[in-house]
Amino acid sequence: MVKITWTDQALEDLEAICLYIARDALQYAKIFAIRAFEATDRLEKFPLSGRIVPEVGHEDIREIILGNYRIIYRIIPKEVEILTVHHGSRLLDPSVLKNWK
Repeated sequence: MVKITWTDQALEDLEAICLYIARDALQYAKIFAIRAFEATDRLEKFPLSGRIVPEVGHEDIREIILGNYRIIYRIIPKEVEILTVHHGSRLLDPSVLKNWK
């Protein structure tokens, strides 16, 4: 099993998304936050279960799709680091992910 950690950026992204959702539906914002953490829990046992981020093409940078969002993470020895939560309709600048390499 590996340890799951969230970067400050990923937590800020999740918070911003939940605040946006909460403007119209507080209950859905809570549900989304819970689902985001539940989606990443499986990475403890199956860190390779996410797909490789196509914009980057590196084996160690992967993503889980949750609704309209991409939870992007990096696999490092004995750890999975959640890097960002990104809306799927927005372009992903791969250079942002390379900051963590």
